[in-house]
Amino acid sequence: MSTRTPNQWVEPPTKITKTLVERLAPPACGQAFVRDPILKGFGVRVTANGVRSFIVEKRIDGRVKRITLGRYPTLTAEQARTEAHKVLGKVALGLNPIAQREHARLKGTTLKEAFEDFKRARKDLKPRTLYDYERLLKVAFEDWQKRPLAAITKDLVIRRHTELGGASGKAYANLAMRFLRSLFNFALAQYEDGFGKPLLTGNPVQRLTQTRAWYRTERRQTVIKVHQLAAWYRGVEGLRHSAEPFGQVVADYLLVLLFTGLRRQEAAQLTWDRVDLKDRTLVIPDPKNRESFLLPFSEFVAEIFERRRETAEGAYVFAGEGRQGYVIEPRNQIAAVIEASDVEFTIHDLRRTFITVAESIDIQPYAIKRMVNHKMRGDVTAGYIVADVERLREPVRRVSDFLLKALGLKGSATVHPLRAAQVEA
Repeated sequence: MSTRTPNQWVEPPTKITKTLVERLAPPACGQAFVRDPILKGFGVRVTANGVRSFIVEKRIDGRVKRITLGRYPTLTAEQARTEAHKVLGKVALGLNPIAQREHARLKGTTLKEAFEDFKRARKDLKPRTLYDYERLLKVAFEDWQKRPLAAITKDLVIRRHTELGGASGKAYANLAMRFLRSLFNFALAQYEDGFGKPLLTGNPVQRLTQTRAWYRTERRQTVIKVHQLAAWYRGVEGLRHSAEPFGQVVADYLLVLLFTGLRRQEAAQLTWDRVDLKDRTLVIPDPKNRESFLLPFSEFVAEIFERRRETAEGAYVFAGEGRQGYVIEPRNQIAAVIEASDVEFTIHDLRRTFITVAESIDIQPYAIKRMVNHKMRGDVTAGYIVADVERLREPVRRVSDFLLKALGLKGSATVHPLRAAQVEA
């Protein structure tokens, strides 16, 4: 048998046995096959490195298909013959064993495997979104990662939603289930049988909608009130003289958030090549709504950027420690500001405060939306407005002047009561 050529079938004088398989000499290259003379379609394959595998070859759906039964000696010759009989019997009945195997493999796809496929398919996921998804999988569904999707039932979803609500809060429970719902929607489209039908019967997270079991959560509406801004500013400035790491960087970061209305990641990931100090504009290339925009900034913000530029190291305006190279979650510094000022706030409260101030001094809604890069869904008129950065300079200046007065840095402010604004994330 050692004289045979690679990829050529050889038919021995007797049926395939343990002795015959063990005596098979590997080909010089490629692979060689031995056909059983008794059970048609049954055979054994040997590769150049000596790996021996039992196979079945049969015409299925108009084409000759090769099915690997298993390797020798994990599978004995007699066991392989029995399996070959089963496969050939299915083919005789008009079934497709290959499709059945693939169906069973996909049917057993675990939550973790589905997430890996999801990441490969969703190539444009933002780093922060990807990080949040990975954390949800690891924390909220740690014990489900190796569970097949088909084994995640509606009852399990309801119980886990309730558990998360009690342990981590209603908003977190809803967030985790929205993530799970997205994974199942992806799996319904991704995993299909040979006829294009979904392998899963449905999305179990739909039970929450059908039974109205989602937790009711109110959109956060907190802002820093006008009379609190001076105390808040003193707390922020205190960071510059504190022992907090990156205190000066975080102080400037918080002030820029307040005076621009930027989202926290937009400001944190701001690089110097996107800041034009001469023109006083900055570019956000890939914001949350995927529509890049050019934003003018005030003289006060320009002074902050110039101060940061003097000590800049690296590409980021607000440099921080860690592998990202920019400020991530300055929890300790924020806690220090809260303690010093007695003003409770979150980073996103600064964006809400900016928008609420703009509304309170009667800046036009279209201008506000442009300033914070909100989409104008369903607004036909907005489609005819040209986004001219020069037209935003005056509204930006007016907001800046109001804030400077409220912080105690410019004259005395005519205080307008701030109304809680309906602000998008």
